Amino acid sequence: MTEDLKGKTAAITGASRGIGAAAAREFAARGANVILMARDRDSIAGLSGELGKQALAVPCDVSRFWEVESALAAGADEFGSLDILINNAGMIEPVAHLGTVDPDAWAQVIDVNLKGVFHGIRAALPLMLAEGGGTIITISSGAAHNPLEGWSHYCSSKAGAAILTDCLHLEYAAKGIRAMGLSPGTVATQMQKEIKASGVNPVSRLEWSDHIPPDWPAKALAWMCTGESDEFLGTEISLRDEAIRARLGLVA
Repeated sequence: MTEDLKGKTAAITGASRGIGAAAAREFAARGANVILMARDRDSIAGLSGELGKQALAVPCDVSRFWEVESALAAGADEFGSLDILINNAGMIEPVAHLGTVDPDAWAQVIDVNLKGVFHGIRAALPLMLAEGGGTIITISSGAAHNPLEGWSHYCSSKAGAAILTDCLHLEYAAKGIRAMGLSPGTVATQMQKEIKASGVNPVSRLEWSDHIPPDWPAKALAWMCTGESDEFLGTEISLRDEAIRARLGLVA
């Protein structure tokens, strides 16, 4: 494994499982320090123990700005900088129609998937700008661009996060902030199990073998944090794109 991120510090939200945990392992393998942020204290503590001194576990609810701000500050203080933020934390439950979904549960998805991304950006920017720049990547989705039955909260939040990434690029690219989105497609994670159980819309009818492994988006995220991806700054990269997969050596 190359050490192209050696000495960098990457904060990863939703680091307790799925893409977040895979990304933490990938970044650490490439030499980066990792700040593990998630609500599941035990899971990130276990992952931190696995990764050793390169990792710091900070329990954090991304829907609360002050928790995100404190977590990023603690990580920057521990490792000396904040170079990368991966806005990965997300949720999809409850899958339900607009006319029956619980309003508070619907709003909670917005709080995590959209406001959580804003909180990460807002808390990271002062730390990164003080050091001359950094990379902020948000996990997007095909749902950001297409409506899906039962997913009004998820589609809306992902669409908002996508345009928020565009705004970040517009306002801060000239100040050294590398902003991009990654749309991984369907990934073999706990979220896909929740989607499968819902039985709503075509995504729930996909087979487990149709989903890509979490280490694919993890490898893509690490590559996006290097200069090799500069041509894509301000855009959303899709792992459905065969050319991107080939470039990263990702084959089924």
